[in-house]
Amino acid sequence: MFFSKNKKRLLTPGRFAVILLGTAISSFGIYNIHRQTHITEGGVLGLILLLNNWTGISPSLLTPLLDILCYALAFRYLGKDFIKVSLVSTLSLAGFFKLWEQFPPVLPDLSAYPLAAAIAGGLFVGIGVGLIIRQGASSGGDDALALIISKLAHCRISIVYLATDITVLLLSLTYIPIGRIAYSLVTVTISSLLIERVQMLGAGSQAKKAPIPALEALEKDLSSN
Repeated sequence: MFFSKNKKRLLTPGRFAVILLGTAISSFGIYNIHRQTHITEGGVLGLILLLNNWTGISPSLLTPLLDILCYALAFRYLGKDFIKVSLVSTLSLAGFFKLWEQFPPVLPDLSAYPLAAAIAGGLFVGIGVGLIIRQGASSGGDDALALIISKLAHCRISIVYLATDITVLLLSLTYIPIGRIAYSLVTVTISSLLIERVQMLGAGSQAKKAPIPALEALEKDLSSN
C-alpha cells in the first residue's frame, strides 16, 4: 500500500500533495502553451504531443499508456516501490490533462511570440517536473526508458536523455516547422536546468523525507555508469 504506518512510508500525504502540484503545473503549461504554439518538449512529453498530432488521441490517454509501457520494460531495474510512486504521478498527469481539456486555453496564444512561449513553457515544465522528481517519483516514462537504453548501450544516462530528446524533436519536424523546433530546443534547455535547480532546492531538508529505497538504488546504479 502507498500510505503506511511504517517509518519509511512509501508515499506520505505531503509527498502525494507535492506530486499533484507538480503534475498540475507541468500539464497546465503543456496544454496552454505547447499545444497552442506548436513548441514541443523532448522525451515522453514530446512524444505525447507528437502522437496526439498524428493520431488525435488525447494526452490523457497517451500519458498512462506510454508511461506504463516504459515502466513494464524497466521493472527489473527500477523495482516496484519506485514504479508505485511513479504511477501516482502518471495517473495524476493524465487526470490533469483530462481536466484542462474540459476548458478552452486560459492563457493568451503566444504563437506570434515563439521565444516568449518557449521560455514560459520551459518554466512550467521545469518547475512542475522538478517538484515531482524531488519527491522520489518519475515525471513520466523518460527515466525508465533512459535506464533501459543506458543498460543496453553501455553509455552514460545523460547522453541517453540528450539522444532521446533530439530524436523526438526530429520526429516532430513532421508537424512542426524547423523554426519552431529551434524554439523547442530553448524550452528543453530551460526545463532541464529548472528541473535540476528545483530538485536541489532545500537539499538540507532531504533527510526529513521518507526515502524510496528503489530510487536510492537507481541513483547508485546510474552513478556507476
